[in-house]
Amino acid sequence: MSNATLSPLPSADRPDVAARLREALLAASFTADGLLDLLGAPAYAALARSETVPALRATRGDTPLETLVRLFLLQQPVPHARVEEFLPLHACVESGWLVRVGDEVAAAVDVRPFGGPDGEDWFIVSDLGCAVGGAGGIGSHHEGVVLGVGGASTTLAGITVRTPVSSALDLGTGSGIQALHAARHATRVTATDLNPRALHVTALTLALSGAPAADLREGSLFEPIRDDETYDLIVSNPPFVISPGARLTYRDGGMGGDDLCRSIVQGAGERLNEGGFAQFLANWQHVEGEDWQDRLRAWVPRGCDAWIVQREVQDVTQYAELWLRDAGDHRGDPAEYQARYDAWLDEFEARKVKAVGFGWITLRRTAAAEPAVTVEEWPHSVEQPLGDTIRAHFERLDYLRGRDDAALLAGHFTLAGEVVQEQVGLPGAEDPEHVVLRQHRGMRRATKVDTVGAGFAGVCDGSLSAGRILDAIAQLVGEDPVSLRDRTPAQIRLLVEQGFLEPAE
Repeated sequence: MSNATLSPLPSADRPDVAARLREALLAASFTADGLLDLLGAPAYAALARSETVPALRATRGDTPLETLVRLFLLQQPVPHARVEEFLPLHACVESGWLVRVGDEVAAAVDVRPFGGPDGEDWFIVSDLGCAVGGAGGIGSHHEGVVLGVGGASTTLAGITVRTPVSSALDLGTGSGIQALHAARHATRVTATDLNPRALHVTALTLALSGAPAADLREGSLFEPIRDDETYDLIVSNPPFVISPGARLTYRDGGMGGDDLCRSIVQGAGERLNEGGFAQFLANWQHVEGEDWQDRLRAWVPRGCDAWIVQREVQDVTQYAELWLRDAGDHRGDPAEYQARYDAWLDEFEARKVKAVGFGWITLRRTAAAEPAVTVEEWPHSVEQPLGDTIRAHFERLDYLRGRDDAALLAGHFTLAGEVVQEQVGLPGAEDPEHVVLRQHRGMRRATKVDTVGAGFAGVCDGSLSAGRILDAIAQLVGEDPVSLRDRTPAQIRLLVEQGFLEPAE
């Protein structure tokens, strides 16, 4: 259906009303912390699963905060005589934030409190019923629906490199959460979306959150960007779902297979400034007879380092069921559901797709003659936010790329924080079968090392060069120091690349 079937949005041309509404919401503690205090952890967590009954039970009182939760998060009409005690009621109705229904008022949009990374009180605007969780079936009826913040949105925000930049670009901005984050550290923020309703909602999100306005441009992904425009940061949580047809604007990209994600990644390189980052969430196909890592390496544009992490893999049946449920298709006619399920499997069969991967893609524009491309699978838990971890990964690449083995052995290193050593072997054995170094921060990696590698890492405090440490180890274990110097740099490089060791200079 067209956007006309969706409810009218508040005016985006009344920043004065948005500012007054923001003040009133903050005064009533309608914030992420205020919600947690009011609802309690179980009801608060249930909201993220699109379950509203616990929150309804927790808001049966008559306080301003309880009333606001029912009004903006749970979409319950409330008496306007009560609301005008703490909201600028006339201005909110006039500008479209609220709608009069007899002697009650109802919200025109979802407004969800969201805590910024430095404790900012933000508000994410979205279509009714879409502030929390997924579309809850709404998307199957309205292709132009604008969703709120989901797990993918917060994942992308958490992995984004947050350094001060002149310019940032948010492709497919949706409700504006990535643009809102970027506004904290970018002088100029540009946001694009094919859906004009999404651009309107982004303007509302920024205004209600007290953030600077962004340059909002209608069009698909890079289309609204001029050829001579480049950026220091590009982010996108695109409509990456691989589906048979573009039925849902917020989810399906409209290109065959994973072509949308590939085109975004390949198009980002020429629009990045030197040293700039482009970061995306994406799906990619696992095709019979093809290495999925090779497929992704082919996506990386020239002149860019890349770090691609596969976080999850689903077989085609799991994948189809996930997104059919996301759209609410399982709630309708069983025959129609089965037909749509069949269509997904037909599409995958025609493309020889056996599974679909999901993960993160980070590009960095580099002047290096040989860019470094890392593609790996890491389904294990990580510590968000990861922006600093990702930035440090590329800084270590620069360090290693500029040093041969002799220079590496002349370098000084320190052991990264919260790295522990585990020894694995049979009980009572004199020596361990192998030694594992494990990180408790960032990517939380674990890697096997030999006794020399473990001993080397354990004494790295920045005071001695790597070569001097190896000479001392050689003397302790009775090994030829020249031989040890020859065979150990590869292990040191791996420990530096993976973040176990940090250059001290």
